[in-house]
Amino acid sequence: MEWKGRRQSDNIEDRRGDPSMGGLGQGGGFSFPSGGGMGRRGGGLSIGTIIFLVVLYLIFKAMGIDLLQIMDGGSTGGGGYEQSQSGGSSQAPANDEMTAFVRTVLAETEDTWTGIFKSMGRDYEEPRLVLFSGQTQSACGFASAATGPFYCPSDHKVYLDTAFFQQLSRQFGASGDFAEAYVVAHEVGHHVQNQLGILPKFNEARQRMSEADANKMSVRVELQADCFAGIWGKFTDQKGILDAGDLEEALNAAQQIGDDTLQKRSQGYVVPESFNHGTSAQRVKWFKRGFDSGKLSDCDTFSGPV
Repeated sequence: MEWKGRRQSDNIEDRRGDPSMGGLGQGGGFSFPSGGGMGRRGGGLSIGTIIFLVVLYLIFKAMGIDLLQIMDGGSTGGGGYEQSQSGGSSQAPANDEMTAFVRTVLAETEDTWTGIFKSMGRDYEEPRLVLFSGQTQSACGFASAATGPFYCPSDHKVYLDTAFFQQLSRQFGASGDFAEAYVVAHEVGHHVQNQLGILPKFNEARQRMSEADANKMSVRVELQADCFAGIWGKFTDQKGILDAGDLEEALNAAQQIGDDTLQKRSQGYVVPESFNHGTSAQRVKWFKRGFDSGKLSDCDTFSGPV
């Protein structure tokens, strides 16, 4: 992908190295699968325990002791991945190559979706993208590296720990800059869904659904975000900035992070009723459909089989 020298977005919040980002939240984000995630249920704390812990945290904070920093030295747990870096508070340079790459990809999504929305007689509200390292706080809840990249509809922000790109390559076998760009474009796809009113309707409906039905609907939501990412890919290709093999990088990434592939890799078997992002074949299919068509009308994952 010929991304260097192109416009870079200013809609970036760089929280890497900020020890103050922690706390409690509301839940409800849309995450890119990483083996962990925000969607797990059960094992919660009681309200009384939460209040006690918050009070305890504030007391120690007033004494100059940051419990979050102390606890961050432990494992991320939950089946997620731990960052390869050792402890420390070093902050990544604001203009390092990874930051420049993410800024450029975000700018390309802004150009694509601004144009598409304009053709529909609508204004596109550009999302902000938060770069974090290890942990951060969103309006949808507390996130760690194990959460994976995610979009929070409550604050219209995409959250990305760029260490996920290392995991994408080393653990999932999905390397390449266009594979990484696909991750960003997928999460921006959720923002497009939010702008179109799709996510609010889904969030309202799933309150009345069983967990199994909510998972099935979640699959359709995620596959549409893949299709929207494919639309972005098509418009990017039309600019002549994709290299030979870039499309294959994105399709391989979609293949490697399908629910069935992830479950086989982590536990040796699959549990279809627990799928909430779609199988590898489905993710490849819908990204490719968006890439081939470039039309929103061809990304209707809610009608018929997926």
